Amino acid sequence: MKSLRKEEKEYMITRIQEFFELERGEEIGELAADQFLDHMVKELGPFLYNKGVHDAREMVEQKVMNLDEDLLSLERPAGRPSRS
Repeated sequence: MKSLRKEEKEYMITRIQEFFELERGEEIGELAADQFLDHMVKELGPFLYNKGVHDAREMVEQKVMNLDEDLLSLERPAGRPSRS
């Protein structure tokens, strides 16, 4: 796993070890926790990544819509007023 900083990966490994101990009553070593983390990243990572992309896209679309509304509100009437 090259995209995680060393400190991030160490933190995750520790949290995995704590989970196994507290929730399952099992002790696992660093190597097992590292392998579990790698497996979860490979299997679940794409789903989580795609969800993040989807959420970011929705946020950007909302910001663009708000910006468009803000820009339209700056327009001023132009030309001669029409007589009815």
